[in-house]
Amino acid sequence: MSSSATGIEIHTEGYVRTITFARPERRNGMDLPMLGAYYDALAEAEADDEVRAVVVTGARSSFCSGATPDLLAQLAGPQDSPEESPDSILGHPAHLPLTMRTPLIAAINGSAAGLGLVHALFADVRFMAEEAQVSAVFSRFGLIAEYGAAWLLPRLVGVGNATDLLLSSRAVGAQEALRMGLVQHTAPRDTVLATAQEYARQLAETCSPASMAVIKRQILDGLRMPAAEAVAESVSLMRESFARPDFPEAMAAVRERRKPAFAPR
Repeated sequence: MSSSATGIEIHTEGYVRTITFARPERRNGMDLPMLGAYYDALAEAEADDEVRAVVVTGARSSFCSGATPDLLAQLAGPQDSPEESPDSILGHPAHLPLTMRTPLIAAINGSAAGLGLVHALFADVRFMAEEAQVSAVFSRFGLIAEYGAAWLLPRLVGVGNATDLLLSSRAVGAQEALRMGLVQHTAPRDTVLATAQEYARQLAETCSPASMAVIKRQILDGLRMPAAEAVAESVSLMRESFARPDFPEAMAAVRERRKPAFAPR
């Protein structure tokens, strides 16, 4: 495992890269260098053809407690350069996780609050420890739903649930989070990371990287697209997928009763 003074640790096994928020002494709270290092790690994973799935988690008993007072002070102050603008994080777009073609899996091993919750929401699939809690917290600090939380939450849990969570900033446990669709899977704290990594490994070894990238884009584009347009686009994309080498490889793998050997994205 590689360690960084910025509080981000990176470990790669096979096609799966795990990124860990590693400042347990402050419950993995994020300052600007740590936030930038996380986005750097995401961008590096996205650029690496050998990485077919990414898992993000926290060290010890917290996922991420959110922005530190230092980061909040920097965000509240004047932005002197484009890298510090509200829609940019040290040169990366603030919505970088949503632009990734590589699947991003969150293993919420402990509390996730504020910006920490946003990082979990940015993931494609969320696993949550049975002992964990998540909360928005913004309204209790006189803040608003930052980094797209008001866009993300209604699409995940519906307008009513999103309004409840954002207005009240109340803590939500794993079973409630599962019921409302905020997370897709739960597991005990001591196995939640391994469970998420196994899910990521299955994606990496059995699913076409090119197909997953297109499907991710279809889902996001479909949120703002009329149904007829989405269906028409899917027909065109399906024709393109027939022409890619992954389809005949998958058919051959079925006939030969083996795992498919998909090419990099």
